[in-house]
Amino acid sequence: MDKKFRSVSLFIAGVVFLFAGDAAAAQPATPAENANTATAIFAGGCFWCVEADFDKLPGVLNTESGYSGGRVKNPSYEQVSHGGTGHAEAVRITYDPKKVTYEQLLDYFWRHIDPTVKDRQFCDAGDQYRSAIFYQGEAQKLAAETGKARLEKSGRFPKIYTEVVAAGAFYPAEDYHQDYYKKNPIRYKYYRTGCRRDSRVAELWGEKK
Repeated sequence: MDKKFRSVSLFIAGVVFLFAGDAAAAQPATPAENANTATAIFAGGCFWCVEADFDKLPGVLNTESGYSGGRVKNPSYEQVSHGGTGHAEAVRITYDPKKVTYEQLLDYFWRHIDPTVKDRQFCDAGDQYRSAIFYQGEAQKLAAETGKARLEKSGRFPKIYTEVVAAGAFYPAEDYHQDYYKKNPIRYKYYRTGCRRDSRVAELWGEKK
């Protein structure tokens, strides 16, 4: 039974299903970058949803679900979802800097998460579902810290819990997690709706009346 759907049961009773296939151990990987591409790593709760959101953004070339920020090498989904590894569900984004900047990615990220909660996102609880910006290099660090400071100074929210930390190893998730929203659209939609992700984001970031 998938941990996410056990979380959804807090909102919708009886939501259970089995994942088909065995989960192979993930291996850390770093995609080859060239002058035309760059990468960013964000954690915003369920990586299925973060993938789906960023795939809509022009300039994003690829998204990959995985695990980052922890101390366990080659973690499996079962390990991460049970907690204790220190890893968060994360998404590595490959993008074209000529079409979308890192600062634009950051702004898009903020507006698709709930930064007001600690160690959870929507219906998923635990540090494995924390929100975080895993920066790579000083330029990304400066942009992330500046963006967070600006949001804090705005007074829009009483406290921002999203972490800004240096990126460590990124371990790609099992194949069945990649593009999950495309492979299992009905289950994905049921999960996302049950978690109230979109309605909560609208509450947080919608125009104030």
